[in-house]
Amino acid sequence: MIIEVENVTKRHNDTVEALRGVSLTVAEGELVAVIGPSGSGKSTLLNLLGTLDRPTSGVVRIAGHDVSTLTDRRLSALRARHLGFVFQQFHLAVGVPILDSVADGLLYAGRPATERRERARAALERVGLAHRLGHRPSQLSGGEQQRAAIARAVVGDPPLLLADEPTGNLDSAAGRQVLDLLREFHGSGTTIVMITHDMDIAEWCPRRIRIQDGRIQDGPGRDGLGRDGRGEDGRGEDDPIPDSPALGGRGLGGSMADFRIASREAR
Repeated sequence: MIIEVENVTKRHNDTVEALRGVSLTVAEGELVAVIGPSGSGKSTLLNLLGTLDRPTSGVVRIAGHDVSTLTDRRLSALRARHLGFVFQQFHLAVGVPILDSVADGLLYAGRPATERRERARAALERVGLAHRLGHRPSQLSGGEQQRAAIARAVVGDPPLLLADEPTGNLDSAAGRQVLDLLREFHGSGTTIVMITHDMDIAEWCPRRIRIQDGRIQDGPGRDGLGRDGRGEDGRGEDDPIPDSPALGGRGLGGSMADFRIASREAR
């Protein structure tokens, strides 16, 4: 398992309990949506999975490493080798060409400057921004900025990608491009855990984890299906993948079974 969470709690200011006894595992190669209302604990969970915070109690293991036992230096090394982050706010350095911003994603990996820039160039080419290498964030559209942020997240070829509302600030066309990129990376073997409040996007993922009031709610298992063979959205294996405003007003084509099988085979 690339992610193991065991009976985790998280309190803020010793009073607000953001997570309450959360346990879950994510296998290598999965594509998972974490869903729930605002304030449910989604972002707190993602911060713990990304080693940006530590649990109040319980255990979080990433790639077999118990994050509570690691020094700050070893945590930085773990992030550099195993984790990529995509945020709703793009967090690209103002006034800095995106080639340099993406190359900075390898600073903690100990790569020489020449290699960092070469790999940044290749990552930007992969997300369709080869013609924008010298552009600054203010010269890019929102969709282009998010694609640059994805390039920065994957420039080190991390096995685990964490995405927090990656299409939240984008129009439907740009959102479709971002989801297509995430699907491409998942197809090449990257494990993806994505936070979203949008059920149209959640339906795009073979597995969904619902959080409410800091607890994981009972629901579909690893294959995204309940005991009656239907997902928590009520769709069965033969149902078509739904049209979605977040996907440009159309579905991905085929049935839910086709998509789930393709996702498993891609691993």
